[in-house]
Amino acid sequence: MGDAVQQFFAVKAKIAAAEREAGREAGAVTLVAVSKTFDAADISPVIEAGQRVFGENRVQEAQGKWPALKQAFPDIELHLIGPLQSNKAKEAVALFDVIETVDREKIAAELAKEITRQGRAPELYVQVNTGSEPQKAGIEPRDAVAFVARCRDIHGLAIEGLMCIPPADENPGPHFALLEKLGKEAGVAKLSMGMSGDYETAIAFGATSVRVGSAIFGSL
Repeated sequence: MGDAVQQFFAVKAKIAAAEREAGREAGAVTLVAVSKTFDAADISPVIEAGQRVFGENRVQEAQGKWPALKQAFPDIELHLIGPLQSNKAKEAVALFDVIETVDREKIAAELAKEITRQGRAPELYVQVNTGSEPQKAGIEPRDAVAFVARCRDIHGLAIEGLMCIPPADENPGPHFALLEKLGKEAGVAKLSMGMSGDYETAIAFGATSVRVGSAIFGSL
């Protein structure tokens, strides 16, 4: 059994323990295995071990490896977890099952257009910049609930969740608590929060999915 497969099972066990610790139902949290920068040969053993939900940062990189893998394993669910440029909306709607990084009006409009054109509707999450970091994508927390409403009312998008990436040098707990509060106010059921270093904390704050890369695949 390869390293990535062993680490995958270790992460799954930690998620199950964190669910129990938080008084959550078993299986309440979806593991999104972040496979960015890794090629099909690295990813395949983890798919064969039973993982079906994966996250990628870049549309172009995902296009290079996932169509063949999705053909071989039709039940794979692919999440876009990196910033989406409006000129890549067409490709994103065609390839991804979940787009977690809707964060501005232009993206919402482009996605609405492509969803109508292609007749394919990925699940959509709004990314919230909980730390108000200028270099980071995501909508400001104070604007998030109104933006979700505009996505629904103006663009006809079914927003199902919120996503955040807390500042690397801060305690993530308050950021997860903020996202959970905004999720309730916006009327969304799903919260994508928590990565390799803090996913157990995120589960305690109500994450419905966690995005784990290096704890499974290692670092390149």
